[in-house]
Amino acid sequence: MILTLSSESVRNAVFTNEYGQAVVVSDTPFRFGMRTTTISRQKTSPGRFQMNDHFEMVGQIDWHCWGSSIFRLGGRELESNVFLPRHGFFGSKRTFTGPDGRRYRWDMYHRVVVMSTSLTLGIIGKKTKASLEIAPQAEHMLDLVILTFIYVVCYVEKLRMDKETRRKREASGGGP
Repeated sequence: MILTLSSESVRNAVFTNEYGQAVVVSDTPFRFGMRTTTISRQKTSPGRFQMNDHFEMVGQIDWHCWGSSIFRLGGRELESNVFLPRHGFFGSKRTFTGPDGRRYRWDMYHRVVVMSTSLTLGIIGKKTKASLEIAPQAEHMLDLVILTFIYVVCYVEKLRMDKETRRKREASGGGP
């Protein structure tokens, strides 16, 4: 399954399938203090074969500036650093256990998260939107894949911004 994002911001995006139908929506209203991203999935009625615009909340991420963010999924609350711990050189991998008991891993390299293709800006070649390819064996846990994908992409972006801030501070002669 390939899902295309409507926006560069994974916190506020519509994920559409190969047919252009909205499958998942992520929404993070602006507010000061702690923000919450709500993930909603398109639901169809039993026996109906057409897609409709009825979405149901399937998960949330409470973003914490200090300490572990909180995932809410399937009636459970999970701390990000416990459920999705860092591994590897410089903490560039995040792993979690799926509902099937198997371990899954996100690999993060600079601004690319493996399993997703970063968008092309159109400087050289045609501009394309970001997308997420989900392997058939992981489709049964679509909600969990989307939730962890949003978290990991935002985490990578935060690391990039922190590094840029440090570099600017060092260049201006400022301290840590």
